[in-house]
Amino acid sequence: MITMKDIIREGHPTLRLVAKEVELPLSKEVIDLGHEMMEFLVNSQDPELAEKYELRAGVGLAAPQIDQSIRMVAVHIPGIEEDSEDYILSDVMVNPKIVSHSVQSSCLAEGEGCLSVDRDVPGYVPRHSRITVTYHDLNGEKQKVRLKNYAAMVVQHEIDHLNGVMFYDRINEENPYQLDEGVNIIS
Repeated sequence: MITMKDIIREGHPTLRLVAKEVELPLSKEVIDLGHEMMEFLVNSQDPELAEKYELRAGVGLAAPQIDQSIRMVAVHIPGIEEDSEDYILSDVMVNPKIVSHSVQSSCLAEGEGCLSVDRDVPGYVPRHSRITVTYHDLNGEKQKVRLKNYAAMVVQHEIDHLNGVMFYDRINEENPYQLDEGVNIIS
């Protein structure tokens, strides 16, 4: 079971590497790792399990964050309703690629956080408002999803990890709360 001690922190060299493509068909090791990554996210969102195992809540986890430099991410984004079992997106994405994106950009009003960053980093992180992503799931089947707003931002954050990019690399250094005209702020 993955816990916070397995998650590498900023400054670790693996977080700055461009991760390698995962070979298809998927090996048992890759499939098992994908299931473990998803299990971490599910557990981290369960208040009792999160407390028991001292997990920080997360909606996304990229393989490089657990020191595996491969192109795989897990995302587990709850729906809008508090007690709902609905998820906006809950899947492990192998070799995800953004194949199209909107011109419109958005950012989260509160900024972004990361399981690999143990500090608050103030500032807006502009990202595409809408994206289309292709990937293989853990069954090896090709998937294509269209995402918008929060889900699009989460997936872009995780894909950045596959390219050695940290979220704070996208914050304007001189003025962290300055945005280009037309950027939508999502609260």
